[in-house]
Amino acid sequence: MATGTLISVEEYLNTSYSPDMEYVDGELTEIHVGDWLHSLVQSNIIFALRSKYPHLKVLPELRSQVRETRFRLPDVCVLLQAPTGKVLTDAPLIAIEILSEEDRMSRLIEKLAEYATKGTPNIWVFDPRLRKMFRFHANALEEITGDTITTDDRAIELSREEIFRD
Repeated sequence: MATGTLISVEEYLNTSYSPDMEYVDGELTEIHVGDWLHSLVQSNIIFALRSKYPHLKVLPELRSQVRETRFRLPDVCVLLQAPTGKVLTDAPLIAIEILSEEDRMSRLIEKLAEYATKGTPNIWVFDPRLRKMFRFHANALEEITGDTITTDDRAIELSREEIFRD
């Protein structure tokens, strides 16, 4: 939910928020994090990717500029190298969103489309409650019915067990 008060990009980037907020065209937007399943899946993903692919930079909620006046906080951001500044301005290799029960489909699709427009080649979505995996490709959310999700080039993969283990 947006706060309704317009602030500048500079103010947003120089202010700490608790909980953290996204920035959409001058308005602060709440993100839904912090519940048990969301945090567990986020932790599982980070641990699995860091363990299997030590050359990758795997980070939670890295502030990412998707447009001039839009900054998002992917639940997990996967990079080949560290960003040059304190905010990610390049497209990540993988942007991962983990659904919370409060998430709305229209807001999710808007965010995923922004990642795609920025040039993010791999956009993954996980639903911890239903234990489902999706990828956003060609402006569509496609469910992964098999046991693994992979990058388009198949160089990086995660299993359903790695993602959703208790």
